[in-house]
Amino acid sequence: MDSAARGDVRNRRLADALHLAVVSVDYRLAPEHPWPAAPDDCEAAALWLVEQARDRFGTARLVIGGTSAGATLALATLLRLRDRGAVDGFVGAVLQFGTYDLSGQTPAGRQIADEYFIQAYAGHVADRTLPDISPIYGDLRGLPPALLVVGSADVLLEDNLAMAGRLSAAGNRVELRVYPEAPHGFTGHPTAMARTALDGIESWLLDHIAQP
Repeated sequence: MDSAARGDVRNRRLADALHLAVVSVDYRLAPEHPWPAAPDDCEAAALWLVEQARDRFGTARLVIGGTSAGATLALATLLRLRDRGAVDGFVGAVLQFGTYDLSGQTPAGRQIADEYFIQAYAGHVADRTLPDISPIYGDLRGLPPALLVVGSADVLLEDNLAMAGRLSAAGNRVELRVYPEAPHGFTGHPTAMARTALDGIESWLLDHIAQP
């Protein structure tokens, strides 16, 4: 839902505060363009960055991230890139309250299984445990360090906890931050809790971008 332009204010803050180039993907939306249109678009943008970032932006060090569906797509993109052997340039991933199961089998997945947006995006797919749709079922080895951010009142909390555990069990460096009484999408709200979480994300990004 919505459009890439909705993130312009946040992306501008990131660019100004951290001296980064921020590339936002205006991926195609369901129901007009159901899966795999969105991850196809995200993969295309990521591959372009892998090839062009040094010439265009002066660095080959990349980070990826997103909120809610954007976090899902960010993780699916990393899995695609890893399978292509093109993930090495990514030094971090910030995943905010992702939707990691669209099959309706996990605790959080069952709570959102009948939502119209799930049906619009992947209702035509017989097996929604495909990692490209539901990353929690994927082989998660060989991914960059990840920061997972979620609120304790988020309907997707349990799946975010499970994803953090699965990423760690696969040998990846993972940091999980759970914010008290915060609902889904809380970092988009004008609250002190959101500001604390966003400041923490910026510090984490700086640490990982600056590492040799």
